[in-house]
Amino acid sequence: MSSKYNSSNIQVLEGLEAVRKRPGMYIGSTDEKGLHHLVWEILDNAVDEALNGHGNRIDLIINTDNSITIIDYARGIPVDMHENGVPASQVIFTTLHAGGKFGGDGYKTSGGLHGVGSSVVNALSTKLELVINKDGHEWSQTFTNGGQEVTELKKIKKSNKTGTKVTFYPNENIFSTINFNYKTIKRRIQETAFLIDNLEMNITDKRDGKYEQFKYTNGLEEFVNFLAQSKKKINKVIQLESNDLGIDAQVVLQYTDTYNEEIISFVNNVRTKDGGSHEVGFKSGLTKVINEYSRNNQLLKDKDKNFEGSDVREGIIAIISIKIPEHLLQFEGQTKSKLGTPEAKSVIEKIVYQNLLFQFDQNKTEAIKIIEKAKKAKEVREAVRKARLESRKEKKNKKEVMLSGKLTPCQSKKPAERELFLVEGDSAGGSAKQGRNRKTQAILPLRGKVVNTEKAKFEDILKNEELSTIINTIGASVGTDFDIESIKYHKVIIMTDADTDGSHIQILLLTFFYRYMRPLIEGGFIYIAQPPLYKISTVDNKISKYAWDEKELSKYQSLMTKKYFIQRYKGLGEMNASQLSDTTMNVDNRQLIKVKIDDIINAEKQITTLMGDDVSVRRKWIEENIDFDDLDEYEIGVK
Repeated sequence: MSSKYNSSNIQVLEGLEAVRKRPGMYIGSTDEKGLHHLVWEILDNAVDEALNGHGNRIDLIINTDNSITIIDYARGIPVDMHENGVPASQVIFTTLHAGGKFGGDGYKTSGGLHGVGSSVVNALSTKLELVINKDGHEWSQTFTNGGQEVTELKKIKKSNKTGTKVTFYPNENIFSTINFNYKTIKRRIQETAFLIDNLEMNITDKRDGKYEQFKYTNGLEEFVNFLAQSKKKINKVIQLESNDLGIDAQVVLQYTDTYNEEIISFVNNVRTKDGGSHEVGFKSGLTKVINEYSRNNQLLKDKDKNFEGSDVREGIIAIISIKIPEHLLQFEGQTKSKLGTPEAKSVIEKIVYQNLLFQFDQNKTEAIKIIEKAKKAKEVREAVRKARLESRKEKKNKKEVMLSGKLTPCQSKKPAERELFLVEGDSAGGSAKQGRNRKTQAILPLRGKVVNTEKAKFEDILKNEELSTIINTIGASVGTDFDIESIKYHKVIIMTDADTDGSHIQILLLTFFYRYMRPLIEGGFIYIAQPPLYKISTVDNKISKYAWDEKELSKYQSLMTKKYFIQRYKGLGEMNASQLSDTTMNVDNRQLIKVKIDDIINAEKQITTLMGDDVSVRRKWIEENIDFDDLDEYEIGVK
């Protein structure tokens, strides 16, 4: 290996070559998530126009060849010559950090990658077609080979329309898939329509003829209603608005008879999934209002302690949407997932404190209902903490006795290498114990199904023997007291049968983790084990293979030269210890699914729909999403 290092080792990537060389730096990944990021970048440009008062309609089309077309009816991309000698449209789609969002009068507020998005999409596409209606004409320009080849901007015909149409063809050599997900795009389209009143958003999928339109006159209120659809409401939707320090702010909230908080925030229509200064302002303002109102109206006695933040947020659904001008906009880190603008905290805190206090004074009946709910949350929290303090006073070996009948611990004391298997049934638990790696793998058999934590009261959850054991085993408490730094295992693996009961147990456990230990999911510590579905063996048993799906089974069938037998595994108990170990627990062979939350709004909606009290909403979802003709047929026997 040469140790020579001089100027000849320095490589300069010209134009969009840097994007093609390291796409992950610009769109995060080249998987399905990165693919859809291309859509968001072009879509956000159209949304920015609407956000700044230009255009009231956006069309998105998924074409049969998996290209995407996005049409807005706004001002149209500039077509005049730029100072560098080429049309402005060409600059925007071939030059990084070029656009109208860095200052001046182009945009007051904006989302997207600030001048990077259009050129990045071009760089990662085999072809991009641009049609612009502006200045009394229709213009056209095409880019191919990732923007390396450019046709001249052409004046096609006269036109009295305005707007931009972009069609791009993702490069299948860059992305692991170019198959766009209709539901993923639909969710983003609907979410955008919620955030901008009277903006018409249309989505068409030419692959199967689907079409939907979204348009709302009071979007944020309808957004909250959408999220609270299957929940019992405690109060009417409360809307708070202000314009202060140049920041437009809207907060919409409603309390439901549930035990979880759901706060979703946006800055310039971009979701801030990690919160930031605006969420901090909302939480502090809300806590201050409810404590002050409770004191002033003798709902809290002099001897009572104040409500904590978790008390006043239990059951709340809140949408925070703020518009921040470019010169004030600050984000923490490389992504736009967490707002850092300090002014946003004071603006939101002020609007919540002043306006919500006024709303409470105007509607005391609903205010009292909200505070009574906070009281119950406070009582439960104090009871839980009292019980925890008492349990800590008990001897350590008493706690170990409680778990000893269920948990088979591992030898390692390092959480980073420890794995906890939550196994369905004693039979499978016994096989797992025999087939495990004793150093790193602990086994906790589950007897029956745990309680549905979407419906149960928190105190009842703590009384549930199976859940209580899981909480104690993981060792990081639960609910608002959950401490991710205290977890004893860095992999919690749900291992159930491949049948309806097994699936039900999975969703019950995932609902519990989502509601009361969400940082476990967000940190990537929850997994689902994938036992093989089939074992294919020759009649003389000299050759045997495991298959995890029908495709793999078909491949093995085609390779068999002798008569063979197919066994369909529906239960873990059908495997002996060595089989379970080889296929499902051995780190070299096993297949695990890491549980992730890609879209918190969709996750919340799905949990509420599938696990909540409203049977009619669940029935409707099943009818719309389950194909009952798609039966699970397995041919088992000698072939």
